Amino acid sequence: MFGFLYKKAKALFSKKGTDSKQEDFSQKQTPVSRTLADNIKTIREEMLLSCDVISREITIGKERSTRAAIIFIDGMADKKIINDNVLKPLMNISGFPISPGSTDRKTGIIKVIEQSVLAISNIAEVQNINEAISELLTGNTVLFVDGDDTALAISAKGFEKRSVDEPPSEAVIRGPRECFIEDIKTNTSLIRRKIKNQELRVETMTIGQRTRTVVSIAYISGVANAGLVETVKNRLKAISTDSILESGYIEQFIEDSPASIFSTIGYTEKPDVAAAKILEGRVAILVDGTPFVLTAPMLFAEYFQSAEDYYFRPYYATLLRIVRIIAAMTTILAPAIYVSVTTFHQELLPTGLLITMASAREGIPFPAFVECLIMIVTFEILREAGIRLPRTVGQALSIVGALVIGESAVAAGLIGAPMVIFVAITAVSSFVVPNLIEPIAVLRFIVLILGSMFGGYGITIAMLGALVHMASLNSFGFPYLSPTAPFDPGDSKDAIVRAPLWMMIKRPKSVGAADKKRRDKVVPPPTGENDGGEDENA
Repeated sequence: MFGFLYKKAKALFSKKGTDSKQEDFSQKQTPVSRTLADNIKTIREEMLLSCDVISREITIGKERSTRAAIIFIDGMADKKIINDNVLKPLMNISGFPISPGSTDRKTGIIKVIEQSVLAISNIAEVQNINEAISELLTGNTVLFVDGDDTALAISAKGFEKRSVDEPPSEAVIRGPRECFIEDIKTNTSLIRRKIKNQELRVETMTIGQRTRTVVSIAYISGVANAGLVETVKNRLKAISTDSILESGYIEQFIEDSPASIFSTIGYTEKPDVAAAKILEGRVAILVDGTPFVLTAPMLFAEYFQSAEDYYFRPYYATLLRIVRIIAAMTTILAPAIYVSVTTFHQELLPTGLLITMASAREGIPFPAFVECLIMIVTFEILREAGIRLPRTVGQALSIVGALVIGESAVAAGLIGAPMVIFVAITAVSSFVVPNLIEPIAVLRFIVLILGSMFGGYGITIAMLGALVHMASLNSFGFPYLSPTAPFDPGDSKDAIVRAPLWMMIKRPKSVGAADKKRRDKVVPPPTGENDGGEDENA
């Protein structure tokens, strides 16, 4: 027994030692050699002789006295930029300049090229091979010159990217119709177009040992809480993984309650939504390779808010929020209420309705719970199939499948007509709050099971349990149910009720903004008959 444990411990420690050696090797810094051939060979060996790593050797100037080489990854660099702004200036320069105060013609050549030859806006000096490889993997081009131990990383990225288009998951009737794309530089520029302020800060880091994904955080210095910004940074730096492929990876690593069915980090595809949250004092997290931007902290009330709520008049926006809340409660409770009423609480139904429902269920071989479970699972299958298939085929499948299956099931006597109606209401209501689909799907099954076991008491227990759970959640230290619990009258102007914009003089306390004021006082819009016109007595 002890021998077995000793072998396991020995294997574990030897594995740790191997990992540490590999980590030391990966962190080893190989300096740039003064010999051009050595640099090209080292790069190719480190890149495992990949065929898409292109190296082009040239001689600088018309005198052809200095050898150099550019290295880039095919498909990630713009060849036109390389040809016009790098190769032509280097090969056609006449009388290659010598750096001031240099006695050797090759001393300081890289500095002269950087300052006087290349027509590129973004150039950085590279001191070791590891940095050069990192620059290559991001799409930059690296220039080596024979006789110089410094290389240049030249910004000549040219990989394909999607154009800024209308967001597919956050359609709006009124408001901007642009969305984020998979390129992080474009996404940060979209935010800067909305917030033209010098205090908007964008800080970048790299996460993932193998993917080396670029992650940026955006916030307004002086508006965002300094503690919140520091917390976000620390959680991002603490991520230890080999790959980050989408912002959902980041969300699962840094959220407060990973075991909860409710997300405590928001996400959006729309630059105006991200900008609005940043202006409230939140922090946005942008991940290269995904159009979804995370925002923190997030409150539960945000599920029922939409970007166009602030573009419509406040009365209609408030009505829409109430409709969304009713739809969310309907899609969660409708199946459970139907099962509990038909099983335990028939006395709650009017006599005529009870007789109608009883006659509709006559001959149904399954109890109400099994009947409802079959229909909900069928709906989830149809919804998932409609999403995964091509758009035209998916829409046809969803509509035809629902009609055919529902009608056939009723005609065959497997499902009652009232159940089809309740499941249809449940399905339509779930699409009103698309961001809540994940927790709603789980809650619906939990409430349905407890309702089928204990009737109305089970439904009450399930909803109270969900409410207590949400009240215990925090998002980066801020209560998840704010401003309802704890209640804050000031923040309630933008919870369920959407007050007029001119009444919102303070930023939400619920997100802990450092700068509390949006404006100094309430300034209502002008209402006088002659406002902006000529004086009658003039």
